[in-house]
Amino acid sequence: MRGLVKKSGFFVLLAVMLCLLSFQSFALKTVIIVNSKDWKDVYSTMLYGYLGENLAPQFLVSEKHSTIILYSLRKDQPLELITSKKPYVANYKSIAESQGFTNVSEEVIDNINLEFADRSGVENFIIVDPSYGYNAVSVAPYAVLTKAFVLFAEKENIDEVESFLDERTVNSLLIYGHVDREVRERLQRFAPEVINNDGDRFLNNIEIVKRYKEINDAKQVIITNGEFIESEIMSGKHPVIFIGNTNVPDVVKEYIKNSNIEVGVLIGNELVRSATTIRREVGISVFVKFGRSARIPTGFINEVEGLDLFYLPKVKLNLSIESVKYNVLSNHIEVTVKNNAEIATYFTGTYTITSGDQEQVVGDLEPVFIEGNDRKVLTYTVEPMREEPITGKAFVIFGESKNSLEFILDQEFLVEKIQVVDNSDISISKVVYNKPKQQFEIYLKNIGEVTAYADTEIFDLLVLDERQTFASSKTVMIKPGSTKASIIKADLVESDLEANPTIKVRAYYGENEESLFKVITGEFELIIQGFTIVTYLPTIIIVILV
Repeated sequence: MRGLVKKSGFFVLLAVMLCLLSFQSFALKTVIIVNSKDWKDVYSTMLYGYLGENLAPQFLVSEKHSTIILYSLRKDQPLELITSKKPYVANYKSIAESQGFTNVSEEVIDNINLEFADRSGVENFIIVDPSYGYNAVSVAPYAVLTKAFVLFAEKENIDEVESFLDERTVNSLLIYGHVDREVRERLQRFAPEVINNDGDRFLNNIEIVKRYKEINDAKQVIITNGEFIESEIMSGKHPVIFIGNTNVPDVVKEYIKNSNIEVGVLIGNELVRSATTIRREVGISVFVKFGRSARIPTGFINEVEGLDLFYLPKVKLNLSIESVKYNVLSNHIEVTVKNNAEIATYFTGTYTITSGDQEQVVGDLEPVFIEGNDRKVLTYTVEPMREEPITGKAFVIFGESKNSLEFILDQEFLVEKIQVVDNSDISISKVVYNKPKQQFEIYLKNIGEVTAYADTEIFDLLVLDERQTFASSKTVMIKPGSTKASIIKADLVESDLEANPTIKVRAYYGENEESLFKVITGEFELIIQGFTIVTYLPTIIIVILV
């Protein structure tokens, strides 16, 4: 058995071994247990605990867990219970005392994040947007290492955060990942450093790992996906590297391969497939931390129970192949991809098409953008296929940004034969940003002889140092010889307009509104339309009438 483990190179830490880590001696430490259903409260308490010198932070994950967690503690240990306004259990102090704990205190705190940031006494701060919980997980080890507290800031609470920072010495301020424009602007006077590579969580994560290793050149890392809080992740002992749920982005593999990292500890067993990819393609040893010995006594041999994991809210991406058609007249494969989620997604597809003994492979050369709850028709040229049935297999990797393709769609399908002629033809004449209406107007001219339909998107638009893609929400119909504006909503300010003197535009069009498989791309000088007398006229009339 020992030889097999060495030969495979894939090591598993058994729960029996993990229990040694679980039953640390907390005799001289005050145990802090946070009783909250809000992940931000859990995160803030864990961070506060690990920044302290004599604290052992823990958290609840359910009502039943409130009693289970007490079995791993000594009855005479100081126990500090932190309860939020969204607790798992009420009057937790009495529950602990009923189980024999003699030194218990309980405190109900409204804003745990700012309260513990204040109590920590630190002068270094990291700003993250709470909408992106994985960013908080990414910076946690670096925060502990550099004695920094992580503050959650968005436009709804920026007044509180700004006032908090005003009242103390701020030695350093780091803004990590995407934040609201108002947050960036309000915190500029603190001279913040910014880590944000186009909002890409994997690139941002790699950057913070590099900074961690500049201070502590750890050769062991924690492997996770940033979707939950766990004690070792929060401890700061090792940097955290993100891998995808079912796929490991190339940027992650390349970073590990070119670094001096030797060991990765995977937290939980949900990402074993991706961790296996890391081991095989990168070559580091991978351990799996998946459980601990049960805390409730059940006999001579304790059972194994899962790790304490507090899951963060997440938006699930969901793509599917709606149809695949072979156009006999044009020798094109038409693939219709459906985004079943509300969030925009990037994807890259590889499609293997089989007709008798003939097999052809087609696919995307670069990631394709698709809006939430939208469809996109993509076409690929193939050699003529005559034998039936025509079948296919799709292998699509997708994610929330171009470099974050962490999910896999593996789907087989039958290919439908069609005979369609599409004579539509359009051109892009100009791109205007309408300031009063806060929208781009992409002017499309129908230069063909049939009615055309079109959707548009603007890509690589630099907004707050992020390259973003914006798409139209409605398909426009353009009659022969006429010009129509495709509208793309985008709330931009003067600095954004100055950063984008030229605009990259892509239009998907076709004769059939349900099959916009033709594509035209161009780069255009941006025309800015400001306020005019016509814009102000309704306001002037209202003032006069009053």
